[in-house]
Amino acid sequence: MTKLSVNINKIATLRNARGGNVPDLLKMASDIESFGAQGITIHPRPDERHIRYQDARDLKKIVATEFNIEGNPVPKFIDLVLQVKPTQVTLVPDAVDAITSNSGWDTIRHKGFLKEVIQTFKKAGIRCSIFVDPEARMVEGAAETGTDRIELYTEYYAKTYGGGNRQEAVKPFVETAEIAHSLGLGINAGHDLSLDNIAFFKQNVPHLLEVSIGHALICESLYLGLDNVINMYKNKLK
Repeated sequence: MTKLSVNINKIATLRNARGGNVPDLLKMASDIESFGAQGITIHPRPDERHIRYQDARDLKKIVATEFNIEGNPVPKFIDLVLQVKPTQVTLVPDAVDAITSNSGWDTIRHKGFLKEVIQTFKKAGIRCSIFVDPEARMVEGAAETGTDRIELYTEYYAKTYGGGNRQEAVKPFVETAEIAHSLGLGINAGHDLSLDNIAFFKQNVPHLLEVSIGHALICESLYLGLDNVINMYKNKLK
């Protein structure tokens, strides 16, 4: 079975919007695990607009499943990961002002840098993954860095699938997954995966170890839970 790691950035966004500690990020992470999630993912950014660096330290104490920290390996991020020592670190080439992740690594151009960073993390016993586009040469470049896994950037899949061409949407991911597996790399995936498109992706992409889902999962939870909560309020107001 492919593992589900839940990205809780959006929960932190809600908390930060009002100050205080509602919703309680740590309790939500524990609840998500108790509901069956097999991992917790966070993606702290330098401005700490959602996940704060202290959140990573606090979550380390309570996450009982796999703990995955994503981010651009700037010095501050590297220091955090080495301090926290999560199960996995996923390297993402975010610009400082990026709203969300929007591309994979050029693993050929940045091979030397990625290799150095990965060696640092692996010496600390941390599994490493690189965020990549579904391109054969980028997967091949990733294999040369010493990474344990790649995470396939699935925005193209989600957009093309939504346009109605399922086979075209999934084809590059099937091909690159086969290449990655042949090179000894584990395969993760994430970005814009949802209840609408996840089953087809899973059914067609071989060797898929883990998906990381945040924005869609939280939005879907709001929609699917609103009926229950509204009626709970109505019962309180009778």
